[in-house]
Amino acid sequence: MGRNRGKRKARTVVPTQREVLRDVMLAAGKYGAWMTLRELGRLTRYGETSISAQLRHLRKANCGGYVLEKRVRKAEVIGAEEHFVVWEYRLTPRRTRANRAEESRRRRRG
Repeated sequence: MGRNRGKRKARTVVPTQREVLRDVMLAAGKYGAWMTLRELGRLTRYGETSISAQLRHLRKANCGGYVLEKRVRKAEVIGAEEHFVVWEYRLTPRRTRANRAEESRRRRRG
């Protein structure tokens, strides 16, 4: 009989790419931080196109229905004549009616 008979191996659950991005973006959002696809790629080691697709999925109701905000970060200069626009993103939980009602009650009180 084997030594480990009857013992179960601890299973390691690996989070999906979408879960990792959700957690990173929500943590950054708590501090009001906006992140570019490049910054997310460096942090998570995922490709920028994959990150963009996963952020779009997070807006869907069946993936959490998060609010994904997008804005232009200041233009970065590559060369003397070459310019391009960099977009940055922020992810926040969708506000429900109950959350909005609670927020308005807090504002009235204080």
